[in-house]
Amino acid sequence: MEASNRTGSVAYLVLLTMVAALGGLLFGYDTAVISGAIGFLGERFALDAVAKGWAASCVLVGCIVGAAFAGALSDRYGRKKIMLVSAVLFAVSALTAAIPRTLAGFVWARFLGGVGVGMASMLSPMYISEVAPARARGALVSVNQLAIIFGMLVVYFVNAWIAGLGDQQWNVQYGWRWMFASGLLPAVLFLGLLCFVPESPRWLVEHGREDVARRILERIGGARHAEREVLEVRDVMRCEPADWAMLLSPGIRRALVIGVVLAVLQQVTGINTVLYYAPEIFKQAGATTTRALNDTVIVGIVNLVFTVVAIAVVDLLGRKPLLLIASAGMGASLAALGVAFLRGWTGVPVLVPVLTYVASFAVAMGPVVWVVMAEIFPTRIRGRAMSLATVCLWVACFAVSQTFLWLLENLKGNAFFLYAGLCAVAFFFVLACVPETRGKSLEQIERDWLGTRPAGPRGA
Repeated sequence: MEASNRTGSVAYLVLLTMVAALGGLLFGYDTAVISGAIGFLGERFALDAVAKGWAASCVLVGCIVGAAFAGALSDRYGRKKIMLVSAVLFAVSALTAAIPRTLAGFVWARFLGGVGVGMASMLSPMYISEVAPARARGALVSVNQLAIIFGMLVVYFVNAWIAGLGDQQWNVQYGWRWMFASGLLPAVLFLGLLCFVPESPRWLVEHGREDVARRILERIGGARHAEREVLEVRDVMRCEPADWAMLLSPGIRRALVIGVVLAVLQQVTGINTVLYYAPEIFKQAGATTTRALNDTVIVGIVNLVFTVVAIAVVDLLGRKPLLLIASAGMGASLAALGVAFLRGWTGVPVLVPVLTYVASFAVAMGPVVWVVMAEIFPTRIRGRAMSLATVCLWVACFAVSQTFLWLLENLKGNAFFLYAGLCAVAFFFVLACVPETRGKSLEQIERDWLGTRPAGPRGA
């Protein structure tokens, strides 16, 4: 026990990270389930391209609402309580999306799930960032992105398996319903395991519960780590007005702009054109339905593998270099995909640029953007600030998801050149504006924005 008090427990830290990351898994599962269901759903309700886009993207309207309220609610009531609410919404949505008789009923069910996704999308990485030591924060927050990708990969397999249980007519009537219902199991798992994790220690310090926070931090990193973290949080709280106005203060305003722009660029560079519509892209390029679903599984595997690479290198290479590599790789891949479409190529010439694009995104634009968003805002307003950035992310995601099928239908391969141009914008923004935060504590990052020094010695 004494050894534990001196050094903390890596196993306990990993456990907290894994439970919080289940919110990311549900984020990936619940948003990507539409990729296998949209074709059958569209036939069931006789949807045109615009209506199919709405059926796919209505969940994102819920994401916007969930992210908008989750920050203020989590700042007031705690990170854990609002994650529990998101788990309940995931479960309710999985059931109700499987049984609608009309498109309107389906849209409302998906909206509820979207509220849960919006909450989890910001709370899971934020919770992990608040329990993780600085030396491992990048890797641990990236575990949430790994969970998102794993959720997507799992649902790609589930969709392909369910679609194989019957013929086209069975899938149009029933298959897509089972795809959505399958999300109930991970939702219940998330809800159950959340009951056994503590509240964020930084939130507890802010709300005057230092003894409870210290016990959690001791279990994570030992007594010296706990004392240092409590003193740092207490130190920065002395000069923090806990209101929205702080976001507009000179130092923090720059952090807010960087967080919001990165959030938007993560989406408008086109990732969900692939993750949500991969089967439709492959079918547009001439693949059969079965081949399209199987190729989508390959996309999910590549996404997962390169997210693991990101976790391994994000605390070694840093945030900024990885974002630059990702932006360049994504832009080149999308340009190649556009050429393949314009020349009428099928098969490998389409699959390869899709895979290199996804690999580039997974190395940084996916996980590292969430890392940066989770670590650049001050403790007392981190929830509200991250909420604002996440709302902007989901608005951008909705815009891309709603318009992509129409763009693909009307512009063909030229649509991918549009997204490639936005990747170039992302590259130059990161190069000019994004600072490196590798190895710094959350309080050090905050002092960098504000230009202040710690009140006293911080210890070893």
